[in-house]
This record gives sequence, structure tokens and C-alpha cells, in this order.
Amino acid sequence: MGTNDLPSEIRRFKEIREDHDFTQAEFAEKLGIKNSTADIERGRTKLSGQVITELLRLFQINPLWIYGYSNQKYLNPDKGDISPKVVIVDKEDKENMVLVNQKAAAGYPNNIADVEWYQNLPAFDFPIPQYRNATYRGFQVEGDSMLPNFRPEDWVLAKGVESLEYASDNKVYVIVMQDAVVVKKLQKLPDSSRVLLISINEEYAPYEVAVSDIQEIWQVNSKLTFNLDEGSSNNLLKELQQSMLELKAQMTEFKA
Repeated sequence: MGTNDLPSEIRRFKEIREDHDFTQAEFAEKLGIKNSTADIERGRTKLSGQVITELLRLFQINPLWIYGYSNQKYLNPDKGDISPKVVIVDKEDKENMVLVNQKAAAGYPNNIADVEWYQNLPAFDFPIPQYRNATYRGFQVEGDSMLPNFRPEDWVLAKGVESLEYASDNKVYVIVMQDAVVVKKLQKLPDSSRVLLISINEEYAPYEVAVSDIQEIWQVNSKLTFNLDEGSSNNLLKELQQSMLELKAQMTEFKA
């Protein structure tokens, strides 16, 4: 296979190595690849999401540039470039909403720019006005840190945020970091290189993260829940009615 026959992402991968004057062995060591990058550059080994993530983290390489969707080669994570890395469309070229369940979320940070990985996730079109003219993604809630607003197993539907400057304090976001996906309230800090992530459940303390550790931010604007429990007022009413019946039965027995 000649150089010109290789996919554009392979050619651009090699270009990055040459830009930094690395040998194939040196580049492999930087990226955590065994031995050499030779097999990738020959098109024998797939360019994985983990490698794409390392290129972004170490060299600020724009994943969209690697795959030919952008002319902007470098990103600066410290400036808050947190836009969606992959967009999935249907056969009619209409954008689909991808659903990331709890299991998939564990691998999401390492596959954030791997188009094939996304194609294994369920996706659907939500044809109502609130979900038009933007990129939306569904994420399943894990843990109880956002109780009572968001329960474990709930789904949040969220809109992709292009830059940290478009994120607002105290709104709920899905934060995709280098090693985790969390649902939190966000608060910007005077030090623009860091943000504060806040749980609704007060048992969990707020914590700071570096903007450079954030890969994507999605603003939550709705949720799907399957916890349609009866309201506490109805439960209380039932308990009172039951108590009255028991009391009435006791009084009838006493009179007898």
C-alpha cells in the first residue's frame, strides 16, 4: 500500500511524528504503544481512541483534524475547547443522538474520537423542536451524588458545548474528563485554568479539576426517568388511612 493510498488519519499521524522529530520508537514510547509506530504508519494497525486521546493530551492535536473534518490542527485545552469530538448521522445525513450507558461511559474517554466505537452504541433521532440545531447526547446517571434531582439509572439528555466560555455557573453538565464521565453542577473559578464541580447531594464535597483534563462538556437540559414513584403526600395519606382503619378495628374490638 503506497503512502497516498493510506487513510488520511494515518498520513496525519505520521505528519505529527515528523513535526516533532520523533523516531517511530520514540513516538511509540510517548503514546504508550509497544515497540514502534511502524505498523500504524503502514496501515496494519488501527489508530485507536486511546492514541487519539494521547495526541490531544500531549500535543494538543485536534481529533477532527486527524480525521479530515477540520483544518485546525492544534487545540489548546487550557482555553476550554470542549466541543464534541464525533458527530453521528443517519443514512439521510441527519444527526442522531447517541446514548452512552453506564458500561459504555467507562470506555468513553479513551474512545472519544473513535468513530467506529460510537457506531456500536444505540442512536436515535428525536424529532421535536427542543432537540434541533445542536449536537445532543444521552448519558446514563451512575451513583447517588446528584440525588434527589437525578437518580441512578436515569438518563440525562445534553447539548454539546463548544467552549468553556459558553458554560454557565450552577447549571448541570456532563463533564467528560481524561479518565471519567461525571454529571455535576459547574462553577468557574477566578483561576481560568480550573473549574469547580459540585454535587447536588450534599454528602459529596465539591472538587476542582483542571480545564486541560476536560475533553467535552454537555449541558443537561432534560432527563428520562423510570422511577415514577408515588408522591410522598399520597404515601402519607395512605398511611393515615391505614392507621385510622386499625384504630377503628381496635375500638370495635374494645366495645365488644
